[in-house]
Amino acid sequence: MIKIGIVGVGTVGQSVANILEKNKKLISARAGKEITVVKGVVSDLSKKRDVNIPLFDDPNEILDDDSIDIVVELMGGTEKPFEIIKKALYKKKAVVTANKALLAYHRFDLQKIAGDIPIGYEASVAGGIPIINALKVGLSANEIMAIKGILNGTCNYMLTKMIEEGVNYDEVLKEAQELGYAEADPTFDVGGFDAAHKLLILSSIAYGIDAKPEDILIEGIEEIKKDDIEFAKEFGYSIKLLAIAKKNNGKIELRVHPALVNKDKMIAKIDGVMNGISVIGDCVGETLYYGPGAGGDATASAVISDIVEIVRAGQSSPMLGFKKPFLSENLTLVQKVDIHSEYYLRMFVNDEPGVLASIAEILGKNAISIETFLQRPSDNNKKATLLCATHECRERDILNAINDIESLPFVSAKVVMIRIDK
Repeated sequence: MIKIGIVGVGTVGQSVANILEKNKKLISARAGKEITVVKGVVSDLSKKRDVNIPLFDDPNEILDDDSIDIVVELMGGTEKPFEIIKKALYKKKAVVTANKALLAYHRFDLQKIAGDIPIGYEASVAGGIPIINALKVGLSANEIMAIKGILNGTCNYMLTKMIEEGVNYDEVLKEAQELGYAEADPTFDVGGFDAAHKLLILSSIAYGIDAKPEDILIEGIEEIKKDDIEFAKEFGYSIKLLAIAKKNNGKIELRVHPALVNKDKMIAKIDGVMNGISVIGDCVGETLYYGPGAGGDATASAVISDIVEIVRAGQSSPMLGFKKPFLSENLTLVQKVDIHSEYYLRMFVNDEPGVLASIAEILGKNAISIETFLQRPSDNNKKATLLCATHECRERDILNAINDIESLPFVSAKVVMIRIDK
């Protein structure tokens, strides 16, 4: 019998315990051994949980129990779970975690500590989609050229509603909070940080690059307005919060931001709370993974898949899918200002002669070529909204141009920029 201890018996932890009990015969048959949850740890013992296991409020009840084989960490946070997992590994216990924030900062530390002790973390990225196993095993023959993902269901739900129903940002955020898709403080989701943590985990497997959230470009969806959505529709785009990893000439781009995506691309068709990830390998070409990115049962499904794999095979392969002596390339991270993209700009200006010429001159000085220019009338007939799409240029140049444009006397508000992903 394999004994499991769960640290953090919240929504996902309860689902893990209950699914392991409900489907015990099936799961044990697939694993080759009986699997049983014997203990759980919670922060508040007075809160009712829908589980039939003994509960404690001290993680050491699990960590110091030599009969427990696998520690499942589902508590959230960064530093405290890191200490708990380290102790579990030092005690030679296998670990399964769904903690993306922990892995965004400490995945390489954990691999070093673990050695051949299994660590499973399929549930840390995209909920029920088995993308970690796809990268570590299914695509192991491939050099990964690019990853593009919709990794946050909250943002995807909000943008879908804004595009399809014309709901404004504030309204759809309130609705997402009422439905439980967004937290009372939604910054982690709508600001792009949740997706960034997941991207860093995927890029570690694909490229062996140890970047932290502070090292990469992260932007959220807070500035998306009706004008942007109308422009996107008119020119055949959808707007998505994309997590992007690209390899080019020994360098890696890592970035999370809203993007105008050609509506004919498969990734543009992923709507609502669903997640989707496109992976391009040099051998296989493009593969697409789609499914629920959150929810108790979907995430628990991924947690249990790791448990089964550990029980079945011991999972002695490296946590991140590679051993450094065999990873010959020394890849470097592209600096944020050196990223290349096409760009969309929204500018609110005085409606007077010479405005377009002045803006075009600034863009030209910064080596930026204009592809499309539109003017929308404002409710105030002395104002206008200018919408502009550029050809590909460098991030540093577009930022310099925006700074110069915002200093013009007839520009009335902050210039909003969205990258275009073709």
